[in-house]
Amino acid sequence: MQYRKEWLVLEADDYVDELEHRQPTEEFLFYQAVASGNVDAVKKNCEQQRFMESEGVGVLSRDPLTNMKYHFVITTAMVTRLCKQHGMELEQAFRLSDFYIQKLDDIKTVEAVQALHDEMVIDFTEKMRRHFRVDTNSKHINACKEYIYAHIKERITIEDLADEFGVSASYLSRLFKKQTGISVSAYIREQKIKIAKNLLRFSDYSMIDIANRLSFSSQSHFIQQFRELVGMTPKKYRDMYYMVQWETNEEDAAEFMQTTE
Repeated sequence: MQYRKEWLVLEADDYVDELEHRQPTEEFLFYQAVASGNVDAVKKNCEQQRFMESEGVGVLSRDPLTNMKYHFVITTAMVTRLCKQHGMELEQAFRLSDFYIQKLDDIKTVEAVQALHDEMVIDFTEKMRRHFRVDTNSKHINACKEYIYAHIKERITIEDLADEFGVSASYLSRLFKKQTGISVSAYIREQKIKIAKNLLRFSDYSMIDIANRLSFSSQSHFIQQFRELVGMTPKKYRDMYYMVQWETNEEDAAEFMQTTE
């Protein structure tokens, strides 16, 4: 009640009339550009440093750094919601949002918040662009993909998916193969191997740790599956790509982006 009374006094204060917020149209157009995968428009917005502009933007904290962090969280929430509405897998959207918001804990300057903002919105935008390029599937298949993404660390079978969506395993298997060109099991394997490639490049997990983390039946099974799909053993892959700064190599960058779709 105390805060409500304080607001009633503040609302009637003369200086409130001087606070004119920016029209929301521009912000929503920016969020729509992210959700529609319009990379050029989003990069242009970042180059113009529109996120840093204070005119017409509400003051959420008297501390400039905290104020920027609050606005970052709002932007991330809006981007996440719209990307989810436009087809991004629910779990992927939430995990990506959590990841970037947690990065705020280590940031000490307004400029670093700006840099994180630009990386975050471009990351979401590029993922949405790839989504629209390949998304020709029905809602059933998209729901299957979302389930697989959310449970990628588990052992997933076609029966699990069929039970989840209330259809027969044979029907779902035929539909998935018809719309994606590959079987459910092949798709699950591909997704697990994509995660494994990232773990090999950017973590210190051992082969057995990765195999267990992704619910392969054994380390040897993981190595076999990886070699069949990638064309080399996990060890050789790690030796070639471990902690490589992929920004300096276009082919590596393209490969990494594909593995994080």
